[in-house]
Amino acid sequence: MRSKIARLGGIVAAGTALTLGLAACGSGTDEASSGGQGDGGVTTLKIGFMGDLTGENSGLMIPPRQGAELAVEEFNARSSNVKVELVPYDSQGNPDQAVTLAQKAVTEDKIVALVGPGFSGESRNVGPILEQAKVPSVSASATNPGLAQNGWKYWHRVVANDDVQGPTIADFLVKATSAKKAFVIDDAQEYGAGLADAVAKQFEANGVQVERDKIDPNGSDYSSTVTKVKAANPDVIFYGGYYAQLGRLLKQLRDGGVTAVVSSGDGSVDAKLIEGAGAQAAEGAVLGCPCLIPFGSDVPELKDFSERYKAKYGTEPMIYATEGYDAATAILKAIEAGNTTSEKINEYLATIDFKGVSKQIKFNPNGEIAASVIHIYQVKNGQIVWLGDSTQATLS
Repeated sequence: MRSKIARLGGIVAAGTALTLGLAACGSGTDEASSGGQGDGGVTTLKIGFMGDLTGENSGLMIPPRQGAELAVEEFNARSSNVKVELVPYDSQGNPDQAVTLAQKAVTEDKIVALVGPGFSGESRNVGPILEQAKVPSVSASATNPGLAQNGWKYWHRVVANDDVQGPTIADFLVKATSAKKAFVIDDAQEYGAGLADAVAKQFEANGVQVERDKIDPNGSDYSSTVTKVKAANPDVIFYGGYYAQLGRLLKQLRDGGVTAVVSSGDGSVDAKLIEGAGAQAAEGAVLGCPCLIPFGSDVPELKDFSERYKAKYGTEPMIYATEGYDAATAILKAIEAGNTTSEKINEYLATIDFKGVSKQIKFNPNGEIAASVIHIYQVKNGQIVWLGDSTQATLS
């Protein structure tokens, strides 16, 4: 996608480049956990990346995987004694499939840490496996609030959760549209339903009348929902779920004569939303996200990241590319400090506090990111453009 995002000046500070050059790791425990030493005494560590890499919503996971790959590549280029291998685990967004992959990752591949899982449902299922194996994870994109309420000690994320995202999007929509009536739809899944619940609750707190409905994420005919929306005649519509389903729903809403503002959260911030709905139907859609998409920025550090990313992948960094880079960097900083076992990496993550590409990376004791910023995007002229963070953005 060739979206052009306006100047981000001052929104975030730059990611600090890793200062590498690790001391050699020598203990037998380290070697057992890391896969041992190769030629010349070089220790190789395996870090996993788990997410939907080939499924229907893979557009949300390819950028963070590439961001993580870029961080690992830069680490390896500068580190002489420790090398990191990023092992991909393609869950296709399926929570059950993710369980099998996680079991393989910790028992056969012996990863020392995981970037991911990408989605909330698979994070819920995989969390207990990683917890039992004492393998730390840092998700770049899973936003369900309940993930932080499990008492997990090895779980982290670098994005604000839906209890922040949902209310912030709702508040923005009320302010921007003066909405009195809203219709909230979700896909009945872990992430989508949770986000929709948070949005609906905040709409009601603002005095907005709310009606609800659910769709089948595996279905294609949403005519019954369209009929309900038309009867309700809302000022604004919010969808909790992913872009593949929203594209179909949005097209059917517009074909059915519904003209209300349609909005969604981070699961819909992808160019394939426009492809699925059609440019005319998608025009004006409002998307909130706890993600920073940096392309087009003339902030030097963000511009530098974009140029490095584009040089490697031939495309601009999209949704969660910066967060994937930051999630991997947090783990790599732990390794840089000489921590080569899972437990030591996890202990170090509790002390992390650095300026990432997307935001300041520091974790609360429950694994939540300390910094919470929600950005607003909108489809304009067939492209997704950045409007600013939720405190600055306005709708045209």
